[in-house]
Order: sequence, then C-alpha cells, then structure tokens
Amino acid sequence: MSTKEKYWKYSLVTLILGLGALIVGELWAFVSGLLGAFTIFVLVRGQMITLTERWHWPRVLATVVVLIEVAVMILGPLTLIGWMTVERMQHINMDISGLQQMVDDIDRQIKRRFGYDLFTFDNLTMATGYMSRGVQYVIGQVSSMAVTLVVLVFFLYFILVDFRRIERYVYELLPFKEEHRLRVVNEIYRMVRSNAVGIPLLAIVQGLVAYAAYFFFDLPSALLFAVLTCFATIIPIIGTSIVWVPLVVYLLILGRWVDAAGLAAYCSIILINIDNVVRFILQKRLADTHPLITVFGVILGLSLFGFWGIIFGPLLISMFFLLVNIFKEEYLDEEKSETETETEPTKADHILEE
Repeated sequence: MSTKEKYWKYSLVTLILGLGALIVGELWAFVSGLLGAFTIFVLVRGQMITLTERWHWPRVLATVVVLIEVAVMILGPLTLIGWMTVERMQHINMDISGLQQMVDDIDRQIKRRFGYDLFTFDNLTMATGYMSRGVQYVIGQVSSMAVTLVVLVFFLYFILVDFRRIERYVYELLPFKEEHRLRVVNEIYRMVRSNAVGIPLLAIVQGLVAYAAYFFFDLPSALLFAVLTCFATIIPIIGTSIVWVPLVVYLLILGRWVDAAGLAAYCSIILINIDNVVRFILQKRLADTHPLITVFGVILGLSLFGFWGIIFGPLLISMFFLLVNIFKEEYLDEEKSETETETEPTKADHILEE
C-alpha cells in the first residue's frame, strides 16, 4: 500500500470515528429507545423468521403484526398499571390511611422514647422541598419514558422490516474471522435474551415472596411495598433491602420486636437468597454468565444507559472478556504454539506446571 493510499485509509477512518462520536453525542438521548428496540427485536426475531421465511408473509405485514403483539404484551400491562393506579387514587383513603397510621405511629413512638418531634416547622419545610424535587423528578422520568417509547417503536419498525439486511451488513463489518464473528453475534443475542427474560421474571418472583411476608406481618399497604420490592430488584448489591430494612426499623420503633425479628430473618434468609439463587440460575442457564459479570455489569450499565443498562451492562463486560479470549486465541496462543515447537521447555515452564 502506497503512502497516498495509507493517508486516504487513515483519514477515512478518522472522519468516520469523528462523525460517529459527534452523532452519538448529540443523539445520546435516543440511545435508550434504540437499545430497547434491539432488545425487543432479539426476543421477536424468531417470529419474524417464521412469518417471513417459512410462511412467506410480506415483511410489512409481518412487522405490523409483531408490533401489535409488542404493544399488547408491553404497552398493555403498562396501561393496566396506569389504569389501576388512577382507580386506586379515587379510593386513596384506604392506602393513605395505612401510610398515615404508619407515620403517626412512628412519630408517637419517637416522641415517647426520645422526646423528639418529627413534625416541626423546619422538618416539614425540608420534607416539602424533597417532595417537590421528587415530583419534578418523577414528571421528568415519565416524559423521558414517553419519548423513549416513541423512539423505541420507530426504531423497532425499521429494524423488523429489513432485519436480514441489517444483520448481514453489521456482520460483514465485524473485524474478525468467520468463526469469531459467529461467537460474537451469538454472545450478543444470548446475553440480551437471558437478561430480557430473566430480570422481569426475577422481579415477579421477588415481589410475590416479599408480599407474602408483608401480608403475614400485617404491614400497612403490603401490596404497595411488594411492588416497590419488584422494582428494587434491579438495584445491584443492596437490591430489595432498600425496601424491607426500613420496614423492619418501623416495626422496631412500634415495639413489635417479634414481628421485626421475624421479618428481618425471613428477608435475610429467604428473600435475599431467592434473589441470588434465581438471578444466577437464570443467568447460568440462559447465557452461562458468571455472577460477578451480572453484578458489576448492572452497576456499569445503569450509569451508562439508565434502565436498559441492566441488560446491556452485563453484555458489555461479557463482550470485553470474549474479545480478550479472541485476541488470545488468534495471536498469543498461535505465537506460543510456534515458539513451543522451536524451543525446549524452560525452568519457568516446570515451575508453572508444579
């Protein structure tokens, strides 16, 4: 390759990387929608193959049918939850009375034991400020979720309509040999599928197990705290303890020592272990993923991608180790085998064997 051709080649690569970084930086707000569309695509890819290649449906018709299915399976439950929330708000006295009783009991016990009044003017002002910021945050998250859903459907439509050509194009761009390309693609699909299926299933199991304890120990708004426990499962390391530990403290403040000890024992022994066992069994069976990759992957993914990081964080770490293995097999092991055929084993080799 001449100097001029090298200049053209490296200049082109530089322009591609520069423009790519600029585009991604400016459109980063839409990355969540793209990741969500890719996750759903991986789940429904088999159906698209069946409809278009086995049953020979038109691609647009198959895409519309799958999008309707996705809307029913995803948007349907979200709509149901929203409707149930609105319906419950019309009878809010039931839930608020339980929560109000909890707050009153805590305040009364703290006054009696420590002589401290929670509901002072300064405390109420501070709580109002926190609540105001919390409401603003929730409104912002809801708006962001609405935009993400629109972007998700938009991306998903175009991915499904022409998924074979997109797959072929990306596959040919991968800078690996044929066998390594297959390993990379299979790893991506396997990891995305395992997380997309395993995480919601884990959340449901955790919520049901937690609800049984909250109901048994007669906690107010047990169903509400069970739902919060479901969402807490995505938080790495601390997980569901962010919900049940304050409930144990609440029982201790009320003087319900036996109930507090029982709830703490149940959650420490059963709830946490079910989280660990179910999470790692699902990851192991669906993607053969090491537990540390799952834990640290979620930590990494949440900081990078938000909600979808619980799926793509472990994928990033898994891909890192896969690429390291490919490099080792492609270059280091090949050089090592050539060196071993030319030289005798050294003293260091015998030490390593021992």
